[in-house]
Amino acid sequence: MAAIAGGELLIQGKGFAKADRPRVTIGDVVAPVVIGSDSLVIARVPEGAAAGELVVASGNQSSEAWACDIGVQIADSLHPVANPAVDTFGNIYTTFSGSRGQKVAVAVYKVDLNYNTKPFINEMMNATGLAFDRHGMLYISSRHDGTVYQVTPNGNASTFVEGMGVATGLAFDDEGSLYVGDRQGTIFKISPNRQIFVFATLEPSIAAYHFAFGSDGYLYVAGPTTSSFDCVHRISTTGEVEVFYRGLGRPQGLAFDDSGRLYVAASLAGRKGIVRIDANRQAELFVSGPGIVGLAFTPSRALVLATTNALYRADVGIKGRPII
Repeated sequence: MAAIAGGELLIQGKGFAKADRPRVTIGDVVAPVVIGSDSLVIARVPEGAAAGELVVASGNQSSEAWACDIGVQIADSLHPVANPAVDTFGNIYTTFSGSRGQKVAVAVYKVDLNYNTKPFINEMMNATGLAFDRHGMLYISSRHDGTVYQVTPNGNASTFVEGMGVATGLAFDDEGSLYVGDRQGTIFKISPNRQIFVFATLEPSIAAYHFAFGSDGYLYVAGPTTSSFDCVHRISTTGEVEVFYRGLGRPQGLAFDDSGRLYVAASLAGRKGIVRIDANRQAELFVSGPGIVGLAFTPSRALVLATTNALYRADVGIKGRPII
């Protein structure tokens, strides 16, 4: 059971409303009850709640305590539109993307291990997707001009490739090729020597493509459309596209854990957050929370969650799949 502020915790049991309306606490903080019945309680996580024991009380009776993982805000005043990126040391990189064509003071921020947020890249329009290569170089797509930039660890940026359309999602395969998503419908493959290939075509996205490679070698792609029943595609090494899972609302950022489970920023059956899909394509809401657009695992087995204006850390104890 995990959530961030504004998320909803679903609690099932018996005898929750024997005398009075159920009362839910997370540690010492009261969580407002959205739905309360004898067998089902849905409580909203308030601002200021932290990981602790969740207890449902009614009258003079209380339930057993459940461990509850609550994400802690580690940065704000941001504008991510995709996954954050995490380097091998655990530093986190995220964007202030801005609206199309908007020039912002800082395009990319670095959040260090003490959760200090510092400007990393200043001169860049509409920084969108982020990805590290095996050498520790950060790549950033700009949906403004279709350029992908290569950035050194000390923040020196240079053009890596141009002409990528409305460039959004980025990911590296095990051979070091970079994949770039033009949300108008094309996925490009850029070889290590910068040769450009059209890898696959998809239905255009109203927002962005989001990428993650699975251990099976497939490229997994989310890209919200006008449908309320969207899917995650996967693409073989030869560019063949198939539906991996259908039934998500506005799927965005993707990440895998080292057990092969896929995590998607999306909604499932109307509940928003991070959806986890196992190898049998069974889906469950893993983290509840509004406005989540991306996620990334850290070396300390935490999960970093990017909302439309902030970053959160949830100590889920899960190891992420290596990026490359």
